[in-house]
Order: sequence, then C-alpha cells, then structure tokens
Amino acid sequence: MVHTLRVLGVDTSLRSTGVGVVAAKGSSLSLVSCGVIKNAPKLKHSTCLSNILSGIQDLLREAEPDAVAVEGAFFAKNAKTAMVLGQARGVVLAACSAGGIPVYEYSPRKVKQATVGFGGASKDQVAKMVVRLLSLKEEPPEDATDALAIAICHVHSLTGHAALDAEEI
Repeated sequence: MVHTLRVLGVDTSLRSTGVGVVAAKGSSLSLVSCGVIKNAPKLKHSTCLSNILSGIQDLLREAEPDAVAVEGAFFAKNAKTAMVLGQARGVVLAACSAGGIPVYEYSPRKVKQATVGFGGASKDQVAKMVVRLLSLKEEPPEDATDALAIAICHVHSLTGHAALDAEEI
C-alpha cells in the first residue's frame, strides 16, 4: 500500500502569506487546500506576526501535514524588508517546530526547476504548471500558487538525486 504524503508549502510575507497543502500518492498529486493569511496594511507588525502564527497553527491542526516546505531566505537590498520577512519566516518555523513537523527550505530557483523544469521560469509559467500538475480548474491567488509550487518542489525532491539536496532546517 502506498502512503499518502501531505506537504504544506508556505510563501512567507508579513501582509500576505500564501499557504498550500498538496497530497502525493505515488506519482499522483492533488490539492488538499490553499489560501492566503492576509494582514491589513495598518496592522502593527506584532499583530501581523501573531495572525500568521495562529493561521499556521490552525492549518497544521486541520491539514495534518507530514512536512512543511518554505522558500529559502533571500538577499534583499533593503535591510528593513529582509528583517520583516525574517520575522514572519521565524514565526512559521517556530509554529512548525512546536507542532513537531519537519521543515525543509528550497531556493526560488529550485522551486521553479522542480515545477517547470527551468530555474529561470517566470511566475506565470510556474502558476500555469501548478494548475496543470494539480489538475485545477482555475489559478489560485498568486501567493497561494507560490506556496503550492514550494510544496510540489518538496514532493519532487524526495526522489533521485534531488533527495540528497533536501535539507531539514
């Protein structure tokens, strides 16, 4: 009997964190759920972080993923932007760790490579491929699509040489 693997992908942002859960059974992928944890522009950062925390905790309870995949840290020209993104990312990592769920990170290039087959793919190409791979009727919101691509990347990284690169954080 083949085990169904559930992976939560998270595209972290302070104002619009994308989330997507993918189920993989053998070579078959399907959508479990997806959405966006939204925070209004006028909310304090601490309130936004608290909302992200509770949103991720709720999703972990509801979806019961076997693993979580996040996009790796990136280098930003603006130090404040990088710091805020790091805080949001830290909340996600802490929620997953507290829930006992292993977390893996993938570079944006690796996510594009795993979904489209080309590390320099455009956001539009990634979105179209996510729709195709999950047999969706319509494209989810952009942040949710990115999160689904990250989850798909993790599933694809569990086989062959890519499995050697999957690193739990």
